[in-house]
Amino acid sequence: MRAESKRKILVTSALPYANGPIHLGHVLEAIQTDIFVRYQKTAGHECHFFCADDTHGTPIMLAARKEGISPEQLIDRVRTEHYRDLSGFLVEYDNYYTTNSEENRILSEEIYLSLKQRGHIAEREIEQAYCDTDKMFLPDRFIKGTCPNCGSPDQYGDSCEVCGATYSPKDLKNSHCSLCGTPPVSRNSKHIFFKLGDFEKYLSGWVESETHVADGVRKKLKEWFEAGLQDWDISRDGPYFGFKIPGEVEKYFYVWLDAPIGYMASSLNFFKGDRKIFDSFWKDEKAEIFHFIGKDILYFHTLFWPATLEGSGYRSPSQVHVHGFITVNGEKMSKSRGTFIKAEGYLKHLDPEHLRFYLAGKLGAGMDDLDLSFDDYTAKVNSDFVGNFVNLVSRVSTSILDKLDRKLGNLSEEGRKILEELKASESKIREWYETRNYTRVMKECSRLGDVANKYVNDLAPWIQIKTDVELARETVTVALNAARILSIYLYPVAPKAGEKVYKLLGLDKKPEFADLSSDLEETKVAAYEMITKRVEEKAIQTMLEENASQTAKPETSPSPKTEGVANLSEISIEELSKVDLRVGKILEAGPVDGADKLVQVKLDLGALGTKNVFAGIKAAYKPEDLVGLSIVAVANLKARKMKFGISEAMLLAAGEGESLSLFIPHRGAQPGDKLK
Repeated sequence: MRAESKRKILVTSALPYANGPIHLGHVLEAIQTDIFVRYQKTAGHECHFFCADDTHGTPIMLAARKEGISPEQLIDRVRTEHYRDLSGFLVEYDNYYTTNSEENRILSEEIYLSLKQRGHIAEREIEQAYCDTDKMFLPDRFIKGTCPNCGSPDQYGDSCEVCGATYSPKDLKNSHCSLCGTPPVSRNSKHIFFKLGDFEKYLSGWVESETHVADGVRKKLKEWFEAGLQDWDISRDGPYFGFKIPGEVEKYFYVWLDAPIGYMASSLNFFKGDRKIFDSFWKDEKAEIFHFIGKDILYFHTLFWPATLEGSGYRSPSQVHVHGFITVNGEKMSKSRGTFIKAEGYLKHLDPEHLRFYLAGKLGAGMDDLDLSFDDYTAKVNSDFVGNFVNLVSRVSTSILDKLDRKLGNLSEEGRKILEELKASESKIREWYETRNYTRVMKECSRLGDVANKYVNDLAPWIQIKTDVELARETVTVALNAARILSIYLYPVAPKAGEKVYKLLGLDKKPEFADLSSDLEETKVAAYEMITKRVEEKAIQTMLEENASQTAKPETSPSPKTEGVANLSEISIEELSKVDLRVGKILEAGPVDGADKLVQVKLDLGALGTKNVFAGIKAAYKPEDLVGLSIVAVANLKARKMKFGISEAMLLAAGEGESLSLFIPHRGAQPGDKLK
């Protein structure tokens, strides 16, 4: 394939918010972006990958107060944790920065003042909820009350999690500040607005371009144009953790104003403040800028952000790629179901390259949600990654090569035909990487791996070597050249595996598409180093069990109003009343094959019938000692599908490991009795 001219590309992924750990939703986006970046670099282009922690806003301020530390201390710690977890999945940033930086403050002020000078800023009074106790204006999510639509208590000020209704905070019944419980009052305050409507014609043209967004995104955005673009409130009243607005008193930039500018700040920091290099990306249309985001922040990146850039003298993004959400075993990630998987928990037990390989096989160019089925994960990784690609390398790189003095020979004519067939897929694979159709890349690489493995199987060098050493050397030479080609194709997805193949072949460099133009002959091969091993189902189950136990634990940080009193996370009496605690009698109990911590229990709940429960109590109780025991259980817990079956309730216990103790009712309580 003829080499294309070198491109200048700047790529970003969405900024993780600094108030929680990295989970698999963040990892999905980081991996998808990293694959694109690694492809561009492997193809020989100048490509930079920038990200940062999103650090401003009321939630950060309150979370820091809850811990008794400054917001700066909180975000510094969280940023270290975020970078550790994301880079643990082999995500290679050129710079992972913070939005709470001097570069971001300067750029945010410059952009705001430029918009103001050009007439795109307006001011007006608005009515807001205010807490007299906490002396602060309350964001919608810090107001709770009874849903005006369905009557459900303890709902947020902007939407109901029970019926899905959206509304204004003033429509809530029995509304109160979620921090102190005091009913809010209404106060007027001057706010600053970005006149988004000024850019309606520009944005319409930008969105309609075939290159900037996908068709599905374009259709979604048309709904906003039909309703008319409204002015965007870009200010917040103090106290607030963020940047002060120049020329204003106790007014701060709304987090969504300075967050995307954080992409620019991260790049400016990387370029060591050199505005000439910075402008060569952010003002020069010859460069390319790609943003990778989730569909939940679509409008900020495809309406507000391009308009902000256009209105302040910068160029708009070349493309905004929008992906869907990740589900686990067919369900939305849920802490209560144990499927809210944190990156740290995954990395403790499983190979990050396996997840990269599996996700790449399911990632297309659209916004469809992606399901992580661990049964499918195990099958795909073990068959397509280990059984196909890795097997092609390992089967000819150990004892056979030892007998050949670990030296490759020359390629046979038939072998060259095999390699040419593999190389013929280069243009398709490049196109699919470029358009984020990773699933097609993976299918093609699997097909090519089958072609190479069939060649090796048919010639069987382990048999050839018994009668013709040089013939066996030819076959091994073809096999390892085929593996090198596949390692180039797969390098954006599986960089560690690709580098190990290159190291094996004595190549002191990273795989590049330019390497496809040459073959390896008559060269020494290093000692074989294991590329990866098969997925162990036991490791998956251990990870899921640990994750479920950790995410089920209550919040232990002190609330703002109980700091120094007790480390408790309070719930309302309405929330408590939803939990149905019953006496249950254990009729049967037994071990669970493949699970070290679980015991399977048949639980008699009286009139509620018999329920099946998988309980992580094996360290403290022998199954035979549980039969006939009366315990306390949560009877109305939503059934959870596990690898071993359905768990329909939860046994209550305290403690950890061998010291764990089940809750036992007193005074002759009978199965089905409700605790009060």
